[in-house]
Amino acid sequence: MSKKLLVVDDEQSISTLLQYNLQQAGFTVVTAADGEEGYNKALEENPDLMVLDLMLPKMDGIEVCKKLRQQKVMIPILMLTAKDDEFDKVLGLELGADDYMTKPFSPREVVARVKAILRRAQVTNQETMDEDEGERIFIAGLKILPEHYEAYFNDERLELTPKEFELLLYLAKHKGRVLTRDQLLSAVWNYDFAGDTRIVDVHISHLREKIEKNTRKPLYIKTIRGLGYKLEEPKLDE
Repeated sequence: MSKKLLVVDDEQSISTLLQYNLQQAGFTVVTAADGEEGYNKALEENPDLMVLDLMLPKMDGIEVCKKLRQQKVMIPILMLTAKDDEFDKVLGLELGADDYMTKPFSPREVVARVKAILRRAQVTNQETMDEDEGERIFIAGLKILPEHYEAYFNDERLELTPKEFELLLYLAKHKGRVLTRDQLLSAVWNYDFAGDTRIVDVHISHLREKIEKNTRKPLYIKTIRGLGYKLEEPKLDE
């Protein structure tokens, strides 16, 4: 059964181009012409991935992304932006987008990026089923269930995007080890971000907000200045 994608773009020419190329690649494609329609279709159609333009009428891509995450809709989101503006990109990632691309782009590049995102999610799911069946990871109040793609903190389920979960799982599997941003990019995202490691920092910040009492003095995910990050088990006296 083909994967279902939702393309949300108000430029008819771009929407048609993306729809054609993604269908040629074997995907089922649903489209929306504004943010409000895109948000509603994301809830109704339950797509496997959403290609979401930043600048949209009625509701912009940032707001769509924000509202979906507030509704606990954790489908992967590839955000498109005509602005070569780092603030927009980082803000989109902070609000729960999994990746971004800047216009203009080639349809082939979009298809490749979509496949990479879906492939990584599928591989991660299969690996956790094949290799980690029955495995539980406990780190103080943090519990990770790889085979169920779930994580809990103090017995409350964490609402994580796919990339947040994969990052947390990778850090937990390498507890106590210092991991560079490039290592995390390669292991979790599995494709080239042309050295843009800020995506790692954004997702680390997200995880800290969900598991740290004080994000300025994290007990679990420590920053190792000049190197990267490591996940530690908090000491009892902390």
